[in-house]
Amino acid sequence: MSEKNGELTPAHSSKQTENSHVAPTIIIVGAGPAGLMAAETVASAGLRTHIFDHMAAPGRKFLMAGRGGLNLTHSEPLPDFLNRYGPANTPLSDIVESFPPEALRAWAEDLGQPTFVGTSGRVFPQTLKASPLLRAWLQRLTDLGVELNLRHRWLGWDDTGHQIFARPDADNLLIRADATILALGGASWPRLGSDGTWTETLAHAGIGITPIGPFNAGVCIAWSKHLIDGFAGQPLKRIALNYAGRTVRGEAVITRTGLEGGCVYALNELIRDELNAHHAPIVLDLDLRPDLDLQQLTERLSTSRSRQSMATFLRRKTGLTTAAVALAREPDGRLPEDPQELAAHLKKIKLEVTELSPLGRAISTSGGVAWDAIDENMMLRDRPGVFCAGEMLDWHAPTGGYLLQGVFATAVKAARGALNWLGHPHPAKIK
Repeated sequence: MSEKNGELTPAHSSKQTENSHVAPTIIIVGAGPAGLMAAETVASAGLRTHIFDHMAAPGRKFLMAGRGGLNLTHSEPLPDFLNRYGPANTPLSDIVESFPPEALRAWAEDLGQPTFVGTSGRVFPQTLKASPLLRAWLQRLTDLGVELNLRHRWLGWDDTGHQIFARPDADNLLIRADATILALGGASWPRLGSDGTWTETLAHAGIGITPIGPFNAGVCIAWSKHLIDGFAGQPLKRIALNYAGRTVRGEAVITRTGLEGGCVYALNELIRDELNAHHAPIVLDLDLRPDLDLQQLTERLSTSRSRQSMATFLRRKTGLTTAAVALAREPDGRLPEDPQELAAHLKKIKLEVTELSPLGRAISTSGGVAWDAIDENMMLRDRPGVFCAGEMLDWHAPTGGYLLQGVFATAVKAARGALNWLGHPHPAKIK
């Protein structure tokens, strides 16, 4: 590409591709995992590839995900894996099937980052870090000739069809390319780059957008000041949450605004739908000792407390932590004295949830570019030559490796779609 008067254009038009030895030019908007994977796929096919991102460094949210060990994917059988995306997300299931977990693991291995399966079936790099993988990945992209342009914010299209990028301390950059892949992310953790501002741009261009909302998010509960000041950040282990007949066991963390954690996230879709349907708070049932039935717990609590405090008594007889006891005392600090009533209370604590935690604290988002706005190649129906990938599409998934797997798979699909549209052969291998 060459720049002149603030305009960046390909060395040729796409119509000249058949009679030219100059490879088509593709621009990728977004330097998260979707954008980087899309760039690798098209660059491996020999296309001139330019990545643009408004942040100062690539892969910011990817690195944040790596703080927890970088859960790349999951090892469960593929049919079970695909079911995690739900019946409403059938398009995504088909996409993941075309780039399944074993393909992602082979890709990481090829970058010198072999993976292993944890006790939960989740798949991690052996280093348990994102940074070594990202460094190797960026080096591969450099070797493929990919050009990375940072601090360029995508603003959409002008009246002539040029894409507009705002740059600090410079005029806007106008771009025409043979194809474009948008990988702009969702809207969670906006300080890491995915701020969702693109939704207004695409909606203004007539692209169908499903409203974006938080997913894999905590729930908001009005705790007492005592619980917030003394126990925010404390874990609750071996618990179960129940809502509308569905029970999920796992762990959670008390936050200043409510609860976060795996068993909360597992109920997100149900909670979100109920909150939206009724526009009123809902009540979750919390079981602090799901491994004991009511009779067993009552028997343990029927012995004499003697001079023990209630917290000490419950810790010794039931294994409850101080934080769990404090939560059980909400909101007025009292607990039933009768063993059977106390056991029933510990097995079914009522938690009034007012809303999901805001987007800024969600792990991921739901909503985005509607599936009927794109064709089978992931190309926008109203913008020929423009493809979409990653979390900006309307899908969601639970934690456990399903999120990143979906992001990578949609990126490969969009890149292959762009190659199809250009009439260019696919690379034999993503490398």
